[in-house]
Amino acid sequence: MRVVLWTDATGVGGAEISVANLVGAAPAGLDLVVAGVHRGTVERLAGGRAEPVVLGAGPAATAAGLRRLGPDVVHVNRYVPWSSATAVAAALALPAARVVTVDQLPLRTTAAHELWRTRALTLRADAAVAVGRVSARRIEDFYALGRGSVRSVPNGVPPVDVPVRPADADLVVGSLGRLDPMKGFDVALHALADVPGVRLVVHGSGGAGSDLAALAGRLGVADRVRWAPWTDDREEALGGLDAFVLPSRTEGFSLSLVEAMSAGLPCIASSVGGAEEALDGGRAGLLVRPDDAAGLAGALTALRDDRGLRDRLGAAARERARSLYTAQAMARAYADLWAEVVDRPRAPRLRPPRPRA
Repeated sequence: MRVVLWTDATGVGGAEISVANLVGAAPAGLDLVVAGVHRGTVERLAGGRAEPVVLGAGPAATAAGLRRLGPDVVHVNRYVPWSSATAVAAALALPAARVVTVDQLPLRTTAAHELWRTRALTLRADAAVAVGRVSARRIEDFYALGRGSVRSVPNGVPPVDVPVRPADADLVVGSLGRLDPMKGFDVALHALADVPGVRLVVHGSGGAGSDLAALAGRLGVADRVRWAPWTDDREEALGGLDAFVLPSRTEGFSLSLVEAMSAGLPCIASSVGGAEEALDGGRAGLLVRPDDAAGLAGALTALRDDRGLRDRLGAAARERARSLYTAQAMARAYADLWAEVVDRPRAPRLRPPRPRA
């Protein structure tokens, strides 16, 4: 089976790393191609295990390129639901290929033409996927796709092994992510100001970096915060931590959270996107409301003051991540889905069935 994994990203973030993890763990016997418009991104995601193909920009070049590749399945990785519209349309026009859309973030566009275009294309796909149950339901609602029309395939990660950090006077809590308001690091700084004895390490880069550094100074916590560059070495990033925090305002199914879980770190996360699913409703980690600095401060205090709680949550997180959210489990789920859509008739392209309420 020849599967083209499409991305129109010009850089690599969590949405793209999920594709690299999929390629790295894909079952033998599949003919995988990673295609897109940016050479560096395509080659990095292919990682020597798939054929990297760069297609020209624009509808005609995309359509011609996909025809030349002759896929059985076009798997379109959308970092937001309204992205990759040209690739989805071109794939739907192929006479024999099946089309799978994968939405990494459960976001709704405010542009009417993007909303209706996204809905029209997704309804015509042979399968629509989101990364987690909450994300799947939101995509269904945001784009009026009908209940049960979007499947859930959580993102998976390779195992992360880190040594236990020696005991220290302070609790060291860390996070990985883009320095962007969506990630909620400002909330973490406000919480940190109310919890002495805790230090924060953030690995990431982005446009909000200077504003966050200034906020740390105003809150009087600059000496307890370390801003570190983004790294792909998860063992290095997570190995110096006692706990992990994900204070995001919105998420899909966070790779960094699952990586921290796999490493056996006790985790605190905002109850957005797939975090509640990943942390088993709070049984494998602590959940707080988004934008709730006081709630986050309370969770940090609980971990700081109770080593037993940290150990229990870390063990539960590790067990859950390594049993449910591995790259191999994700790859098996997609391989089964690809085989399923190839074995059944194509979804109607001109007149899709009316969505179920």
